[in-house]
This record gives sequence, structure tokens and C-alpha cells, in this order.
Amino acid sequence: MAKEKTFDTINDGSHAIRKFTIGDFLIMLVLVILCLTCILPFIHLAAKSISSNTAVMQKAVVLWPIGVNLDAYASIFQDGTLVHSFLYSVEVVAIFTVMGMIVCTCAAYPLSRKRLKGRAFFTVILMIPMYFSAGLIPSYLLYKDLHLLNTMWVLILPLIYSSYNMLIMKNFFQSNIPDSLEEAAFLDGANNFQILFRIVLPLSMPIIATLSLFYAVGRWNAYADNKYYITKEGLKMIQYKLYQLVASATEAQTATLSEAIEVTSTPEVLQSACIMFATLPIICVYPFLQKYFVKGVMVGAVKG
Repeated sequence: MAKEKTFDTINDGSHAIRKFTIGDFLIMLVLVILCLTCILPFIHLAAKSISSNTAVMQKAVVLWPIGVNLDAYASIFQDGTLVHSFLYSVEVVAIFTVMGMIVCTCAAYPLSRKRLKGRAFFTVILMIPMYFSAGLIPSYLLYKDLHLLNTMWVLILPLIYSSYNMLIMKNFFQSNIPDSLEEAAFLDGANNFQILFRIVLPLSMPIIATLSLFYAVGRWNAYADNKYYITKEGLKMIQYKLYQLVASATEAQTATLSEAIEVTSTPEVLQSACIMFATLPIICVYPFLQKYFVKGVMVGAVKG
């Protein structure tokens, strides 16, 4: 009789032994299918972006490029407007993430401490934007009165506070920063800012990395506010430029990135190359933050 396979080992030397059941196989199968639904479309786009126009028009490209052709990427880098939008988007995302984390920390830390009187009231007030908003037209009129339209700050200031992110960080502080640690720091003469910067934040790197990723990805992928509040070409982010490109090239045989650069690639190849161009930065950053991402979400969601 075949020996049963050992999967888990406990630290005290004992073994947790179980058989590989049909249920385990079904769970693995579902996970593999879910992973493929995320990976295969990306591979398909990458293959189309470097394939020949003829192969793409014939629908012959599936997961492997046919007739390698980099004309679409060459057109993107030759076009100054798209590259400018990319660099401008990086700048907006960096400023937005830093300011968002500052605002989120300043709201979450006091609300997580029991010594703050009326913290339940302030928590309710700060959670209201999570359920209600003024709407598009009142927001537009407000930004107009504040002279934020057609400026970089209309893409940053209205969204730097997130009730959801604040709640996650607040729960993390409550779960992982004991009051006794702060009491000891107070006895040593530390004030609130010293405790925050020298004790709390160094112990909160998982949640800081997690929420920074939330802020960065959310701002990088959003383009609706760019569509409503920005009309200047130089202030349009890469995602909105991509949206305009895809919309304008849907029915055309040749697409134009700008008046100075004419693209000979088919719309489908050009769209794929632009999507890859806009997506790669997030894909390059995510692996370095993945371990913090998983840990921060799980720990920050333990208590409410």
C-alpha cells in the first residue's frame, strides 16, 4: 500500500498527515482557472503588440507573436505627447500617493487611540464620504469656484482622503500597536509626534506599503475625473490618452497619436502596445510590495 503523502510539519516534531482528496484537486483546478483568466489576456495583448499587422488582422495571434514587429512601440516613443503623458502620470501618482498616505495616517492614528475623546463621533463623520457624495455637477461647480479646473491639483486634492483606506489603517493600528507601548514612550518623555514617527510608523510598514499600492494603482488606472475636469492636452494622464486613442481608432485602419506622428500599425496592434505601455509600470512595482500587500490587508481587517 502506498504511503500517505505528508504536506504539513508542525514545529514540535509531530506531523499532520492527510490524503490528497478530490476536493483538493477541485480547489487547485479552480485556482488555476482563475489565474489563467488573469494571465492569458495579458499574454495575448503582449503577443499582439509585437506581431505583424497582417497576422493580427487575420486573427492568427493567440499567445505567441507572429512576425515580430515593433513599429507600434516605435511610434509610441516617437510621439512626444504620449511619453509626456506617461511622465506626467508618474508625477501625479507619486504626489497623490504621498499626500494620500499623510492624510490617511493623520486621520487613522488619532482615531485608533482610546485616549481621544469623542473618537466614535469623529469616526462616523469621516466615514460619511464612503456612503454619500455630492455628485458630478456640484463637484464640478465647487472645483470651478476653487480654480482647480485644468490644473494638476484637481486630480490630486479631491481624492487624497479615502474612508476605506483610513478604516483599514485604523484597524491595523488598533490590532498591532498596544497602548502599553505608547504609555512607556510617554513615561520616557516622548510626545505624540515622536511616538508616531519613531514607534508607530516603523512598526506599520506592511499597511503603509499596502495602502500606498492602493493609492498608486487607483490613481494610475482612473481617468473619469481627467475626462470631466481637464481640457488641456498637456494635463491629460496616460490612461485618458489611451482611452482617447482606443475610441478614435476603433473603426480606422490607421491611427494617429498626434498630428506630427502617423502610425502605420493597425488599430488593434496600436491599442495593444499602448495598453502594455500603460500597464507595465504597475506590474514592475507590484512584485516588490506583494508580501506587504497580503499581510497588510489580512491584519488590517481583523478588528472593526
